[in-house]
Amino acid sequence: MIIDHDITKYIVFYEETILHALGKISENESRIIFSVKENGILEGAMSDGDFRRWLVEQKEINLNLPVSKVSRKNLMSARIDEDHESLLGYFSERVDCVPILDHHGRLVAIGRRGNTDIRIESRQIDEKSPAFIIAEIGNNHNGSLELAKKLIDEAVKAGADCAKFQMRNMDTLYQNRGNAADPSADLGSQYTMDLLSRFQLKNDELFNAFDYCHEKGIIPLCTPFDRESLKSLETYGLKGYKVSSADFTNHDLLREVIGTGKPLICSTGMSTEQEVLQTIELLKGHHSLYILMHCNSTYPAPLKDINLEYMEHLREVGNCLVGYSGHERGINVALGAVARGAKVIEKHFTLDRSMEGNDHRVSLLPNEFACMVKGIREIEESLGGKKERKISQGELMNREILGKSLYIKRTIKKGDIVSRDDIEVMGPGQGIPPSQIDQLIGVPASRNMTKGDMFFDSDLKDKKIGPRKYSFNRPVGIPVRYHDWNKLSSPVDLDFVEFHLSYKDLEENMSNFFKEPLDMEFTVHCPELFSNDHVLDLCSEDSEYRERSIREVQKVINVTRQLKKYFPKTKNPLIVVNAGGHSQDAPLGVSERKIRYDLILDSLSKLDQEEIELIPQTMPPFPWHFGGQRFHNLFMDPDETAEFCRQNGYRVCLDISHSKLACNHHKWSFKNFVEVVAPHSALYHIVDANGVDGEGLQIGEGDVDFVLLGEQLNELSPNIGFIPEIWQGHKNDGEGFWIALDKLEQWF
Repeated sequence: MIIDHDITKYIVFYEETILHALGKISENESRIIFSVKENGILEGAMSDGDFRRWLVEQKEINLNLPVSKVSRKNLMSARIDEDHESLLGYFSERVDCVPILDHHGRLVAIGRRGNTDIRIESRQIDEKSPAFIIAEIGNNHNGSLELAKKLIDEAVKAGADCAKFQMRNMDTLYQNRGNAADPSADLGSQYTMDLLSRFQLKNDELFNAFDYCHEKGIIPLCTPFDRESLKSLETYGLKGYKVSSADFTNHDLLREVIGTGKPLICSTGMSTEQEVLQTIELLKGHHSLYILMHCNSTYPAPLKDINLEYMEHLREVGNCLVGYSGHERGINVALGAVARGAKVIEKHFTLDRSMEGNDHRVSLLPNEFACMVKGIREIEESLGGKKERKISQGELMNREILGKSLYIKRTIKKGDIVSRDDIEVMGPGQGIPPSQIDQLIGVPASRNMTKGDMFFDSDLKDKKIGPRKYSFNRPVGIPVRYHDWNKLSSPVDLDFVEFHLSYKDLEENMSNFFKEPLDMEFTVHCPELFSNDHVLDLCSEDSEYRERSIREVQKVINVTRQLKKYFPKTKNPLIVVNAGGHSQDAPLGVSERKIRYDLILDSLSKLDQEEIELIPQTMPPFPWHFGGQRFHNLFMDPDETAEFCRQNGYRVCLDISHSKLACNHHKWSFKNFVEVVAPHSALYHIVDANGVDGEGLQIGEGDVDFVLLGEQLNELSPNIGFIPEIWQGHKNDGEGFWIALDKLEQWF
């Protein structure tokens, strides 16, 4: 159990809305919030279960009511001065979080079961988070604030999460007040004290370096080597501390650091097993938030002495997250530590290994540190963490193209018994896989089928979901192709259809599909793939490639104008376009993205956009193009997207799945994303998402909170239309679309 004094993520004021509280619950991932009055007095608690129970009891749902209408008042709480054993008694299988109050009833801390999630400033460190990577600058600035700032700049470029420094009060730390000329000191001490006396930053210089870290977007941390240094750092207000191996057995100093209530990252180098266990008991007994760092404090550390296996032992005895602080040469051991579960990595960092000072020689140069960060992130991505074999999005796409399905060999009527001779195995693999053939044999056909029809999952179910009349408070449509638009849209009263064009469709004769003007509207989705593997990119730095993309979009615009005569209700049809901006090997930086946005604007200026409206689509971080997965860069960041719209007069298509994936990847608030981008949206693609690349999922099968989303969109843009863009939703007569509309009807 730990006591978390950073309570902002857990609390709302009792007069704030239920909607706000739901957003807080979604963001803090603890499944509960506590409501307080203006003076900090605890008012109540609302868990996701409390909300669901309240929801069931309501005839009319109003999420703008104050959270006090839902919050549970009869909850237990602890006092801040209770001992360890008493606090443990509050927890049970059903209770993971306990509010801790002072003697005035004010909420001052949260007791949490376990010790496996820690927040330092904006960075959450837990079992699922990426490793927290520390560039240990230490005293490698050699006493120069200018050099310290250069090191911070390079640490940011290399991808470090944190720049760490050291602070010592030489007068109180050493018996001889740090006198390097003390003739009684041994040679090692004389050498070390000589370096420290010359290469320390003054306190105000170090604070200046911390400020510079915040300016550059990297978290500053520091190791206090004595009480006076800790007092100085507390005056500055650091949000966490690193405890050096040298002080892991210094229980007096440890108690002082624990007393700050800040998260601790503790190195275990130079300690015996018994000393490690003693310090862990101290940390546990004071309910501190800590991470244990496996470390061998030799400079450089021989590989044979490192023993990465010990990290697992530390995790077990410490009941905490573990990390690795390395002093060996190179980056491979750090990569291995991440593969074995390290959630913090610390490596010394320098601009020049030949500089004076023993830390420089075991430090990584900026390019080496960047390679380590890149390797760590690739390892983390490949580790996954899933305990069962699941088909990835890329595999699913290839399975549909390359795999096999079960097909009917003859015409049969609904109710006819399906025999083995009626079934054949053929491609593509978009229906029931061959392994399930026995489940079809002897079963009555659920529908009329003609030779060559594919069997679907719904053929194994008692009830098939089909189209009906829907009731939405905004225009609703479905995605269609030329060849299936009439079949899919005729059974239901839709407001519009969205034609998802292929580049082959651009050459089709429309009179083959449309005979007379229709009483509905339409939108168009521009192809992203054209002949000869040309993936649309209106901001390619290859001028010839970009010019071709412009020509292809103009063809789509021309075809859209031709469609208008069959859909006269549509004055200026929307054309959804994936404008480009993907990269092959790595994401683009902010300055590079700015250049690409400017290129898009230049491309758009060359298009004849009369009587149509082009709307770029919000994009996922890892789009699937034919040929594989890439990195996307534009129309992902909510603020960049909104700024593009404000400055240039464009609107966007807000794709819920794409943008949720971007938020998952970048750890952004999806609630905030919708608030920023929805006012600039002309159309919604509504669909679920999972992880960072699981797009196009059926409603309710991913991470999107549709209760919250529906409330937001109803408030921000009640008249904007949407389509349920379920991947392969058109199969089996549009079954995926009808399932989605059934589910969405209650929220929109």
